[in-house]
Amino acid sequence: MKIAVIGMGYVGGTTAACFAELGHEVWGIDHDAKKIQLYKTGKAPFYEKGLDRLIKHNSSEGRLNFTTNISEGIKEAKVIIIAVGTPPKEDGSPDLSAMEKVAQEIGESLDHYAVIVEKSTVPIRTGEWMNKILGKHLSKERFDIAACPEFLQESTAVSDFMKPDRIVIGADSEKASPILFELYKPIVAPKIHTSIKAAEMIKHAVNAALYTKIAFAFSVSQLCDAEGNVDCIEVLRGVGLDKRVGEAFLQPGPGVGGFCFPKDLDALIAIQKQFRVYPGLFEAVREINKLQKNHVVNKVIKSFDGDISNQIIGVLGLAFKAGTNDMRLAASIDIIKELQKKGATIVAYDPKAMDEAKQIFTNIEYANSSEEVAEKSNALLILTEWPEFQELDMKKIREKLKIVIDTRNLFEPKRMKQLGYIYYCMGRPI
Repeated sequence: MKIAVIGMGYVGGTTAACFAELGHEVWGIDHDAKKIQLYKTGKAPFYEKGLDRLIKHNSSEGRLNFTTNISEGIKEAKVIIIAVGTPPKEDGSPDLSAMEKVAQEIGESLDHYAVIVEKSTVPIRTGEWMNKILGKHLSKERFDIAACPEFLQESTAVSDFMKPDRIVIGADSEKASPILFELYKPIVAPKIHTSIKAAEMIKHAVNAALYTKIAFAFSVSQLCDAEGNVDCIEVLRGVGLDKRVGEAFLQPGPGVGGFCFPKDLDALIAIQKQFRVYPGLFEAVREINKLQKNHVVNKVIKSFDGDISNQIIGVLGLAFKAGTNDMRLAASIDIIKELQKKGATIVAYDPKAMDEAKQIFTNIEYANSSEEVAEKSNALLILTEWPEFQELDMKKIREKLKIVIDTRNLFEPKRMKQLGYIYYCMGRPI
């Protein structure tokens, strides 16, 4: 069927390319002309493994087209997917102004029946709000609202789309539901039919649950560090093998980053306050994440006996996780800024996120390789789990420096000690 995807950011770009790969005729729409022009050359404006190949292939086959014109893009579309940004406002609640603008433009342009799908992460009752906006321009017979939240992880988004754990179809209309089940028919996965409100809430609840699980792992690693002789990797494995808990997301690290988890947790807290539901659990999760980044900074300071002024800290990894160039709310941002406040100079390298980092940091030095970082630094701080960092010749690097703070536990503490390093990791005894 013909579908339109409005908003060619991370979610929209991946969604458009993958639906085209499934055989649908897809129009990707965005007001940013530069972004659309880049898509027309066969490239996404962000790094995601395998996505450029899908864009090029489906564009050449004629199934994937791009435009800045909503009226052109939604013409004859049976499904219109809205995937615009919903950034947080000062109180943490999502800014729905882009959703409102798109809804108005759809209302002014739509001349046939279509299912309009919320793909953006939105608070409960957004469907009702969208109905009112569209209802000012269209008769009820012209459209139905639905919600199909996405569960894509950056660095594995294409695989997550094609082989999901489940597909949530939130639709209250008997006319809209069959169309959405037909849309997703090529994907073999459990398909859950819910109300629109339930689908809206599922997305926030899922991300809050995963964030809480990560915060649990952080808290355990902090306790293991404080005790000094307990390996959090052993503890978390013992916890994760309980089938009621599961091993996924039970890893220590420098702090949660990326746009989705922090934004969606803030939004859920704001929604809970709006409905007068106690938000303390998720406020604590947010605080643990903040403390984890402080914990990393303290490890760096401790490695220099309490004073990092005039020290050169080499940072390996700037993106919030490996496999992406996404710097949005990356843990590296707060950690680097705090180290700079303490007087440290930063030399940094990331395999994919250098250009994005340069939009954030103009007062750090950027190296061309991990080895160059080691050459210029008094200590290495590993913040992202890129495989190439684990493959470093640590015996050779030891000739240049002796301090490593490894927030991803890439190396074995025993070996690092044998090599003569002052080595700090997360929740593991040295």
